[in-house]
Amino acid sequence: MAKTKEPTVIKKYANRRLYNTGTSTYVTLEDLAVMVKDEEDFIVFDAKSGEDITRSVLTQIIFEQENKGQNLLPIAFLRQLIRFYGDSLQNVVPSYLEFSMSALTKEQDKFREQMSQAFGATALDAMEEQVKRNTEMFERAMRMFMPFGGAGDDEDKAPAKPGAESSDDLDDLKKQLADMQKKIDALAGDKS
Repeated sequence: MAKTKEPTVIKKYANRRLYNTGTSTYVTLEDLAVMVKDEEDFIVFDAKSGEDITRSVLTQIIFEQENKGQNLLPIAFLRQLIRFYGDSLQNVVPSYLEFSMSALTKEQDKFREQMSQAFGATALDAMEEQVKRNTEMFERAMRMFMPFGGAGDDEDKAPAKPGAESSDDLDDLKKQLADMQKKIDALAGDKS
């Protein structure tokens, strides 16, 4: 869909479905995230009340991205942001954050331009890919040091990755620990 001056109207229904009136299709939060990244402006209205709920939907998109492990917002920042609610500076924070993000975006564009001039677009893409690989490798390494693969990890559901043999070792250790716990429980039951 071509970018227009008027924002696309999205209607959110009681069943949590989102309807894009511009394309006459149902969309997901991921679709809306893509629209944001493509700089396509939209407004979300509650279909029943007509209330503008754009802010809460955008916040929900951020929440979903953070839950996918794409942690962009540091914990200290989130805590400070929460502290501003109800504070006398609460009205200043939105304009400050908007200005800061705008400045960061401009600097990001300059940095990308300088990198592509210096190394070419393929070098920049290669660097981004290397950063992704390094991040994935770091996360896997950190999971090895966390007991049982980290709280809330769904390792059993994840596709096998290179180095899955270390995951098998971890599963063996878990089984041994469970067996030892059963023996301890049995011994404790015999003494009472």
